[in-house]
Amino acid sequence: MWSKLGLTGKIIVAMVLSIALGLFFNISGLNADGGFINTYIVEGLFGIIGRLFVNSLKMLVVPLVLISLICGVCGIGDIRLLGRVGGKTFGIYMVTTALAIATAIGLGSIFGIGKGMNISSKAAFEAKEAPPLAEVFANIIPSNPISAMANGDMLSIIFFAILIGISILMVGKPAKGIVQSLEVVNEIILKMVTIIMNLAPYGVFALLTKAMANLGLDLIVQLLGYVAVLVGSLAFHYFVTMMIILKVTSGLSIKTFLAKMREVQVFAFSTSSSNATIPVTLRTVTKRMGVNNSVASFTVPFGATINMDGTAIMQGTATIFIANLYGIDLGITEYLTVILMSVLASIGTAGVPGVGLIMLSMVFAQVGLPVEGIGLILGVDRLLDMLRTAVNVGGDAAVTTIVAKSEDKLNINVFNDPEAGLEEMEDEHIDLEGEKEFANIMNDDTLGSEYNDKK
Repeated sequence: MWSKLGLTGKIIVAMVLSIALGLFFNISGLNADGGFINTYIVEGLFGIIGRLFVNSLKMLVVPLVLISLICGVCGIGDIRLLGRVGGKTFGIYMVTTALAIATAIGLGSIFGIGKGMNISSKAAFEAKEAPPLAEVFANIIPSNPISAMANGDMLSIIFFAILIGISILMVGKPAKGIVQSLEVVNEIILKMVTIIMNLAPYGVFALLTKAMANLGLDLIVQLLGYVAVLVGSLAFHYFVTMMIILKVTSGLSIKTFLAKMREVQVFAFSTSSSNATIPVTLRTVTKRMGVNNSVASFTVPFGATINMDGTAIMQGTATIFIANLYGIDLGITEYLTVILMSVLASIGTAGVPGVGLIMLSMVFAQVGLPVEGIGLILGVDRLLDMLRTAVNVGGDAAVTTIVAKSEDKLNINVFNDPEAGLEEMEDEHIDLEGEKEFANIMNDDTLGSEYNDKK
């Protein structure tokens, strides 16, 4: 039965079982701190498996972005086109972020979340300082590219990769061999992504079981209004706003797009990291949707860094919730300030760990809300962060598809084919004949003997 299921089916089964098991551990009290289940099963076994899975995805992010983007720039072959793609991508990401937070503020105001509630939390929150915007822009050019790769500074890596690609284009024909070698390396890394994707059901099961066992339902019930409006805003933005934008600007099938994005969003939901999901997103938009690598290699990592629709929705919802909870009236000026601050903060905090809460503390400080109010929503932030990430990567893929279609860099036949790239993405078998042939080539002494004869 299990072996007959496709990758999507296996992941869905793993999600259902993990949520059920995690809630059972929580509700039954088996996950009590210091107990056997908590120490050795939830935090031990499932914690280790989950970390291994997430680390295996993160392991591929830097080499994939670097190599794929260099190949993409060389594939474009036109520096002006690269600038046009970058300008379009940045503009659309900023517009969708503004629409996202406006949606959250609108729904939060309509339902009046937080009014008349009396909740307390022991969770303390200390706001971290976000780096100045000038510093973020200055650090785009890395003083040490190796250090930038080690730290996963995505904007710096993108700049360095683009610079290498442009330099290769300027060298021209003599660099052809390097480009061909890099394209082979890119295919090898994508094959590594395929291997890890086939381990996804087990990684997802471990991650979600641990999350549900620790979270439980009590806090969600207490903050039901906040959670419901936030989830509703996320769903509205992705399934309505983004899909309308996709349809109007590209004319592509919404149904096809959503079907091909299911696996990516499960990865994003389970890892809670747009960066960790980059290999899967990149693989999906190129192999399943037919986006040319010259576009996808730039728009996907760029979006994972600055496109924060889900995070912006959380900021809008949390702003309304905390303002109502503390009885603070916000006017149109404050709402516009929240929208503007969220858009700017998505650039200014790009790549900073814990970016969502840092951005939220900046917004609160700007409109005069108590920053300590964030402590009230920290308990459910883990679950909602999973949902926010799923919306973020969905936006990355939608914008990538829109930009590719506008630049005639989208293979319509691949996009419309429901089976396109599916077999390759789920291929976990080794080609034994190909392996033998490659081994024979590597063990062939003919080249060595020819070299010795010439000497």
